[in-house]
Formats: sequence, structure tokens, C-alpha cells
Amino acid sequence: MTLMRLQKFLSAAGVCSRRKAEDLIRQGRVRLNGQVVVELGAKTDPRTDRVSVDGQAVRPTQRLIYIALNKPLGYVCSCRHAGKKIVLELVNVPERVYPVGRLDKESTGLLLLTNDGRLHLKLSHPSFDHEKEYDVVVERPISDGALRRMAEGMPILNTLTRPASVHRIDERRFRIVLKEGRNRQIRRMVSRLGNEVVKLQRIRVAHIRLGRLPEGKWRYLTDSEVQALLS
Repeated sequence: MTLMRLQKFLSAAGVCSRRKAEDLIRQGRVRLNGQVVVELGAKTDPRTDRVSVDGQAVRPTQRLIYIALNKPLGYVCSCRHAGKKIVLELVNVPERVYPVGRLDKESTGLLLLTNDGRLHLKLSHPSFDHEKEYDVVVERPISDGALRRMAEGMPILNTLTRPASVHRIDERRFRIVLKEGRNRQIRRMVSRLGNEVVKLQRIRVAHIRLGRLPEGKWRYLTDSEVQALLS
């Protein structure tokens, strides 16, 4: 393992955010191998160094994992579900990971999994405005007016959906980009318009694209993809 900036180590170990870690260092509350550190450029080797905050030892957490999975039909986005196939059965890694957000059992496509709580917060909290793009096929031809209503916002679940970007592919197929994730939102919107979804695939989360990842397969996110998500 290469040397890591002290504030990054404290954040990765779950002590606090990187910005808060910088404050702790400036305040002289962090020790590296018994010595008080006040310089933000200090680095540590988590394998051998001893780090403490306010006298309490800080241990490195397990390796942080970031995965993109192409979820097939019939799998639920849960860590446990008696009698059901779960997405974790498709991912063969020693670390325990969990889904970021959800795709319902009847939907397919891009699902992110991680053991990093920071990423889960950033992608699930609406204030971060991360986009999610879906390819949708409906049962009957859908009108331009119906697509426009989805783009402008519709009442479902006792609230109004946020404006969305909607692009027609053909008479029964369109793509929609959301910045929120209400329960079965697209299916509910289409149903309110008097139609039904027959195929729903998520093809993008933020800047991460499903691409040509085969159904049921997974890959690790690249370092640049991870950094862009966490920045």
C-alpha cells in the first residue's frame, strides 16, 4: 500500500469527513507514531504507522470496494430476502458490499455496490442532484403530450416529481433522466398516463454508464470514476 495523506486516512477509516480531519490536524488533535501532526501534507502508511485522534487509536477499515453490476430480471436489491434471488449472489468478492439505491425486481441495468458509506450518502441524498438515466419501453404508443407531462413533473405518492429530461426513441420507447428516486417512480408515472412499462433498464448513474457490461456481470469502477463520484 502506498503512503496516504493523513486526512484521507482518517476519512477512509470512518472517523470523519476529510475536511473535518484537516481541522483536527490543524488543532493538534492527531498523532502519528506518537508525535503531534499539524501539517496537512503529512502522510501515513496504514500498514505500519500508529495514528490516534484525541488519544484514541484509529485502525484502517477494510479495503473500499466500488462495483458496477448489470442487474438481471428477477433479482432484488437487498442483502437478505428469504426465498428471493438477491444481487449479492452475482458479485464474488471477499468484502461485504451493499447496493447503492435500488432497482425493483422487474427492472434491469446499472446498479452500484460498495462498502463505502460516503458514496452511499452522496448518491442517495437528493441534495447532490446525481442523474440517473433509464431506457423505457411501454405497452402502447406514448404521445408527445405524455412525455411532456413526465418532463414537467407529475403528482405521485402525494407529491410532485421534479422536472426530468425525456427523449423519444420510437413510438413505444423513450429515455428519461431523473434527479430523484421515488419508489417505482417511472412505473407510477407511466401508469398515471394510462400506459404500462414492459421494460425498464437503468443505463447511467451520474457519469457511470452501463455500456456493454453483460447482463448478470460486474466490474470494479476505475479510480477516476470513483474520484469523480466522491468529489
